[in-house]
Amino acid sequence: MKQKFDVSGMTCAACQANVTRAVKKLGAKEVNVSLLTNSMNVDFDPDKITEEEIIQSVKNIGYDAKVKSNSVEKNETDEINEDIETKEIKKRLIISFLFLIPLMYISMGHMIGFNLPHFFEGYEGSISFSFTQFLLTIPIIYINRVFFIRGFKGLLRKSFNMDTLIALGSSAAFVYGIYSIYKIGNGLGVNNESIVNQYRHNLYFESSAMILTLITLGKYLESISKGKTTASLKSLMKLKPKTANIILQGEEINLPIDELKINDIVIVKPGEQIPVDGIIIEGSSLVDESAITGESIPIEKNAGDKVISATINQHGTFKFKATSVGEDTTISKIIELVNDANESKAPIAKLADKISAIFVPIVIAIALLTFLVWFFLLSKEFDFALNMSISVLVISCPCALGLATPMAIMVSTGKAAKFGILFKNAESLENLQNIDTVLLDKTGTITEGKPKVTDVITDLKKDEFLKIAYSLEKYSEHSLSKAIVEYSNEKGITPYEISDFNAVPGKGIYAKINGEYFFAGNKLFMDINNKYIGEYEDLSKEISSSGKTSMFFSNEKKVIGIIAVMDLPKNSSLKAIDILKKMGIDVRMVTGDNKDTAKAIEKSLNLNNSFSEVLPEEKDNVVLELQKLGKKVLMVGDGINDSPALARADIGIAIGSGTDVAIESSDVVLINGDLLDIINAIDLSKSTIKNIKENLFWAFFYNFLFIPVAVGLFYPTFGLKLNPMFAAAAMSFSSVFVSLNSLRLSKFKPKYENVKKQTKEDNMFGTKSKEINVEGMMCDNCASHVKKALENLEEVKKANVSLEDKKAIIKYKGDLENSQIENAVKNAGYSVKEIKEL
Repeated sequence: MKQKFDVSGMTCAACQANVTRAVKKLGAKEVNVSLLTNSMNVDFDPDKITEEEIIQSVKNIGYDAKVKSNSVEKNETDEINEDIETKEIKKRLIISFLFLIPLMYISMGHMIGFNLPHFFEGYEGSISFSFTQFLLTIPIIYINRVFFIRGFKGLLRKSFNMDTLIALGSSAAFVYGIYSIYKIGNGLGVNNESIVNQYRHNLYFESSAMILTLITLGKYLESISKGKTTASLKSLMKLKPKTANIILQGEEINLPIDELKINDIVIVKPGEQIPVDGIIIEGSSLVDESAITGESIPIEKNAGDKVISATINQHGTFKFKATSVGEDTTISKIIELVNDANESKAPIAKLADKISAIFVPIVIAIALLTFLVWFFLLSKEFDFALNMSISVLVISCPCALGLATPMAIMVSTGKAAKFGILFKNAESLENLQNIDTVLLDKTGTITEGKPKVTDVITDLKKDEFLKIAYSLEKYSEHSLSKAIVEYSNEKGITPYEISDFNAVPGKGIYAKINGEYFFAGNKLFMDINNKYIGEYEDLSKEISSSGKTSMFFSNEKKVIGIIAVMDLPKNSSLKAIDILKKMGIDVRMVTGDNKDTAKAIEKSLNLNNSFSEVLPEEKDNVVLELQKLGKKVLMVGDGINDSPALARADIGIAIGSGTDVAIESSDVVLINGDLLDIINAIDLSKSTIKNIKENLFWAFFYNFLFIPVAVGLFYPTFGLKLNPMFAAAAMSFSSVFVSLNSLRLSKFKPKYENVKKQTKEDNMFGTKSKEINVEGMMCDNCASHVKKALENLEEVKKANVSLEDKKAIIKYKGDLENSQIENAVKNAGYSVKEIKEL
């Protein structure tokens, strides 16, 4: 059983380690504690451990815990509580400074030339001077008493944390100040001016107060940074609609979102937010899906299309049937995935956890040893030894250590969600940078997953031929038939009335049109029915060699034409594969297609290798074999048959439009289904780990740099020592620095976002691209002739010709058959070696 808990009272990485250790002692299988979100995920056996026992184990070591609620109201309450916490810290900080400023003026003003009231000066004013500082320090200690409560509670239970170090350091300085007042009183009583002067200048009240104030300042800045860090998650939560308009018994009523049920009919008007996921049943519109997919171009939606919760209806009014409600909507799942990723722990964080578990007790031991060595062996001065000891305690607080990893993880996962990349856990975010092999499923991943007509070859007039083909295929349920029907509709073809329709499974169909039988199917079907194929057989072989499927059409005597159908690669697939290869990653395709078809697709995509004729259950074995060779495998897929391979791979990436099973089996989800997002995800992974390493360096840097100074290693030679006030300032600065460094990830911009945008715009406005390898070009004039010949084609909008590469890239609209391109280039005096769809 897995359960989430809210944990309060944690302040540093040591706190995380304490809570983790306490719950694991109960026998929990796995415990993940997040300092940033003040939460804990526990995997445990409910027959052996209860939730109450887990909560009590956390309370026993000085913290508080309760079972986490997943409701929208709870998320809103959490946000309110965070604001209250920030305001509370700010209030403490203001009060602390109100008393610290006069305290510093009295204790140190004379050092920079400020005049003190006469009753604070000299031998006679020593009691007023010291006792006033005592009185000004008490409110600062009281308002920041939380450090002492948590710190000493942890000390008593041997659950050391940052507050333990602060409480010990500040208390030692404060108690020594009180001791000094008594010594001053004793000196005045025996009229010993040397005793009075000695302790008058070593009160340490200002150090005690300054430590608490600077730590609180660091906490306040840290709290603000945390708010910015969680901004992405909060903005996602705010996207959740609150109400919906539904049609009930013919009337339109407004209901809270939580009351919606599956199959409710929802009406959405222009400018309104789509409340839940569903299928449009009436009307059409343009929908802005940028909040979910990150794509700025609105998507046209018609009856039968899916709509997504939290997207914006821009124009028309439409009705849709709810298919997912409550926590099952897309926006709810995204929030859950992002939240889970934030609360999980990256492997690199284990280093911080291991160090934190032993760091504080070691620091306390070093501080005690420092005091003993200076007091008994070196200076033999109590106040000097105490100064050194307090400095060690304060400079060593591991606040920044606990923030180094989770802050970077939270910023990056939130940023990734805005680009349509969902990481399910921090481990996948870290490990993604290490992959060296990408295995791509073909259908629906590399390709659109929807066959389309690519070539129409016939002896008849094209429209007449399409009319016959449309008439036959209209009544077939085969996916290839649907491609021909869709193509014919786009061309405005009107079908004939038919009779005597028959389908022969696995072979083809036939029907009577205007009293004559026509046949459609594969070559075997033509052979069975004794239809003369003639030159179309060679044309079919040529088509098959390019990865396309040929559909033969015949009358009662002979074949009258071929329609080639292919599941085309997505416009961005070739670009993504080329970029991955340039990154030094081995990219391979896995498909159930035969070897010849796989080879053709492999060639068109510039792939080095592929796995063909792979049965669905064998994809898992392909991943396993690559892993046995020492490869770090990234598997990308979208179907149920991909789920074992996605689970087996080092990193599994599911296409957002894929099946729920595939998405559940993966580590990362690409909402847009764009393979360029793989590169963006890898780049973000590298940037995040680099940021975490920088954070860990600075978290340790202050400790390793200043602990030797605080101990006094350089004092005998250079006279260098660390004042406790400066120690507190340096420690606070390390936390602020780590927070600000993590926030730099919010500026992350995907390198290939412009490529994606251009591809999307090409799709939106119907522009397609082809690459043509041209033979025979010898000079710039040749290139100009080819360019002019291509641009003379009605469909071509733009042609770029490279003499050096012997290639032409054309952008075109509508349908442009390869034979048209070949003829245009041939008429210009050159020849075409190869044509590829981009």
